[in-house]
Amino acid sequence: MKTRHALLLAALLGPGLAMAAEFVIPKLSAAYAARIVVAHCDDTQCSGPATIELIDAKTHATVQRFESQDMSILLDKRHRPAVNATQLYSDQSALIVDDFNFDGQDDLAIRNGNNSSYGGPSYDVYVYNRTRKAFVPSADLTELATSTLGMFQVDHQRKRLETLEKSGCCWHLTTQYAVVPKVGLQKVYTREEAMATDGEHLDITEGRLVNGRWKTSTHREAMKQDDKH
Repeated sequence: MKTRHALLLAALLGPGLAMAAEFVIPKLSAAYAARIVVAHCDDTQCSGPATIELIDAKTHATVQRFESQDMSILLDKRHRPAVNATQLYSDQSALIVDDFNFDGQDDLAIRNGNNSSYGGPSYDVYVYNRTRKAFVPSADLTELATSTLGMFQVDHQRKRLETLEKSGCCWHLTTQYAVVPKVGLQKVYTREEAMATDGEHLDITEGRLVNGRWKTSTHREAMKQDDKH
């Protein structure tokens, strides 16, 4: 496979034109490359139904094929898609490879549109199954990447997945999950921030799972300028 990052029509399109395009991503991760064929592209973005081939980076053999009913890709100035970007309130990538369940294997998230909160990016999430030697859909992780503000964050050091929810400027909820083998997700921490009636403070409610029991505590903090969004 040629080490092309973007191939075919995207670089040739003029403003206002849109047609199918193919992108080859040679370094999706240490183990994998990828090829994306998406239905509609102009000179700044792509969208619509797409097929994705996950490719072995060493042998160049196709490992598995996937589909997205509504791929969304923003292109950089060189008409290339970003990969593995998960920054909140920024462009999140069409493909994300990471070890989501902390089993030492790469897993895969595929953009399936903008169906999360506030019209943010949403993902179909697949985890690698050693027995089947294939990536299989994860309903729990797909729900996390659809029902909250975009793709969840992965904390490898603490082995936690973290989501964020909000309502307007004045309410935020951070939730952390542990991944329990053969069980699934277990909520282990929450932090709820709500603007106090004086408009100058946040009422903070934290919850923690301690020895199998859920414990909560509350306190008030002075609001910082960054909190007012």
